[in-house]
Amino acid sequence: MSSSSGLQPDPSMIGRLVKPAFALLPDPPSLFRQRAERFAMLAEGHDLAPYLSFLGALAAVQADLAARPPAPTPLPAEQVERARANAMPPLDRAALGASAGLRGTIAQFLEALEPVDMPAQAAEALRSLRQAPPSVLDEMIGNVMGDAIPFETLAQHLFLSAAAQVQAARLAATLEADRLVPLDTGLCPVCGGPPASSIVVGHQGAEGARYAACAFCGTRWNEVRIKCLACGSTKGVGYKSAEAADDQGGTAVEATVKAECCDSCRSWVKILYADRNPSLEPVADDVASLGLDLLMQDTEYRRAGFDPFLIGY
Repeated sequence: MSSSSGLQPDPSMIGRLVKPAFALLPDPPSLFRQRAERFAMLAEGHDLAPYLSFLGALAAVQADLAARPPAPTPLPAEQVERARANAMPPLDRAALGASAGLRGTIAQFLEALEPVDMPAQAAEALRSLRQAPPSVLDEMIGNVMGDAIPFETLAQHLFLSAAAQVQAARLAATLEADRLVPLDTGLCPVCGGPPASSIVVGHQGAEGARYAACAFCGTRWNEVRIKCLACGSTKGVGYKSAEAADDQGGTAVEATVKAECCDSCRSWVKILYADRNPSLEPVADDVASLGLDLLMQDTEYRRAGFDPFLIGY
């Protein structure tokens, strides 16, 4: 495992004339279609191939559902402006969890999963979820909204998380990106959730910019490089990777997924380098780089990123 701290200034940041957009809102059908394709690509020859293929199938269902009419009713303008004025997320997770719109999306999603090939345990979880009494379903939805998924019912919550992602992304897409404001460190400006990972982009106009990526609503928001996404510290930030290469002394390192570690709060979040590999996807590659999570378990750092598809690993 490689590591570094006290990093040198990033040459890619020198001379940039265009300030990257603060927030990038999702295009839900495209978001989930690209994720499905990436999961399928990552599954080839991977130790986690069955699970990655299964998640790819789920993402394909998400993409189809996200494209179905009718479009969701946009969030009320007064709610959005009130959130902006108070630096609060405009998408209220608690209200979303209680909404009829989410219940409808869940029902459609679970029905669409019926023909999907899946492990027997997942199929049984799907059956039990479709037969769950409203009170049990409400409790599980509350867990998903709060990023508090119990280990004993992981499979059921995974399905609910996937359905909620569709509804949240569709609502996020109704917002105006230039009306969003930063919240506390490492919180999604749309739904207030933590990032699954962050990604350094290479597309024109934002080369070298880093965006944190929300697994819940699909929003990405700009964060400065070399900054802890858990506590906001810019001191004692270093990087670890699974590759046996040295980050220090200006040595070129080609790792495309690293753990950004903070010595101030002893936490870490994955950072993906799409400027080196444009096909990287914040959720799919987070799951596929499970080996980095396993390596980090032997360190003093705790994972601060949240990805519902990695619960249990």
